[in-house]
Amino acid sequence: MKQFFIIIMLLVTQVTLSQDSNSEPSKLWTLEECLQYALENNITIKDAALNYEQAAVNFSKAKSSRLPNLYGSASETFSNGNSIDPITSDFVSEQIYSTNVSLNSSVTLFQGNQINNQIAQNALLVNQSVFLKEETKNNIILSVLENYLQILYAKEGITIAENNVLASEKELERAKARLDAGTIALSDYTEAQSQAATNKYAVITAKNTYQQYIIALKQLLELDPTQDIEIETLGDNDNYIALELDKLAIYNKALGILPEINASKIGIQLSEKELDIAKGAYLPTLSLVSSLGSGYTSINDNNFSDQFNVNFNQRIGLSLNIPIFNRNQTKAAVQSAQINIEKAQINQQQTEKEVYKKVETAYQNAVSAQEQLIAAEASKAAAEQSYNLAQKKYELGGLSTTDLVISQNTYTNAQQNYLQAKYLSILYHQLLQFYQGNTIKL
Repeated sequence: MKQFFIIIMLLVTQVTLSQDSNSEPSKLWTLEECLQYALENNITIKDAALNYEQAAVNFSKAKSSRLPNLYGSASETFSNGNSIDPITSDFVSEQIYSTNVSLNSSVTLFQGNQINNQIAQNALLVNQSVFLKEETKNNIILSVLENYLQILYAKEGITIAENNVLASEKELERAKARLDAGTIALSDYTEAQSQAATNKYAVITAKNTYQQYIIALKQLLELDPTQDIEIETLGDNDNYIALELDKLAIYNKALGILPEINASKIGIQLSEKELDIAKGAYLPTLSLVSSLGSGYTSINDNNFSDQFNVNFNQRIGLSLNIPIFNRNQTKAAVQSAQINIEKAQINQQQTEKEVYKKVETAYQNAVSAQEQLIAAEASKAAAEQSYNLAQKKYELGGLSTTDLVISQNTYTNAQQNYLQAKYLSILYHQLLQFYQGNTIKL
């Protein structure tokens, strides 16, 4: 059943590869191109940009609250029986048709300084949205970097798996020849067959893993699902293994440049402005009000135009609203604002802790990956030499198929460990560069 499953998978892979070979050549993407394209097209970044635009609109709206309003009104009324004439204010006992038109305006002169504080608060929101947008960009940059390196790791994994297939096929040929010559048992030959099939299955798995990382990168770049892409491989650059950095200095620098730190600081200022706005409700509100109006009534003998001229009136006045008791709503708002200030301060501390954790983790992982890389490189070289010797012994009949398979698997694991340490070293080295404000560049 297992062999049948492997055969089916191989056929599917061959069909897929034949289809891919007939498609148009894939575009070769560098890391810099991926980062630039993601910054311009990623929808998460676009959403953060819209949040900034919304904050700017709210800021403009807050500034406009200083301006006077102006609205007009008109009414047509029919009255029957005893009533007050809405135009002359006379008491009458007949049917009345009346028309009223007016323009009204008011402007707030003083409102406990709430308008100024609301404008200042919205200005802070605009500034905070800038930092939040930058934080979103940083997250996308790091996601692209991580995914890019995963693709390179998976691509080299495919090469290892394909080399194993070639080696196992040659070993299978030798095993068949030795079986025909009667120098090995059938069990040794079937083990060679099993190893060859297992290595082919490993190629399928490695290619599937590679495609999954390609899909993730295409989504970060917002590319069409049908578009094929290729990733540029790395050159011979060993800078990632030369780690001589001060993690405390990196942390202090990160505190000064990472946008989430600035956003959390503005969060405290926003809460403080909210407290000022809440306290302003304790103070009276003074407004300037004015109106222009005129009207017509049917009980007056003058025509419509004459009445509008005669009844034209102008009013201007001051309105003072003194808060006395509003069921403790203002008191509760002040207390809530004070609590939010403390929460904003805690949020800043938490953000600083998270930044320190990121820097500390990246630094420790970079050190560990650097040491692992050195050890893995030595292990890979030793395993390669051992596997080469095992192949020669197997050709001469001095080694069993089982021992050869073990040697090959040991070499494969050593190669995988080396690749993992290599790309982890690159990743964490780049993260430390990023936290210092340096450009990510492979």
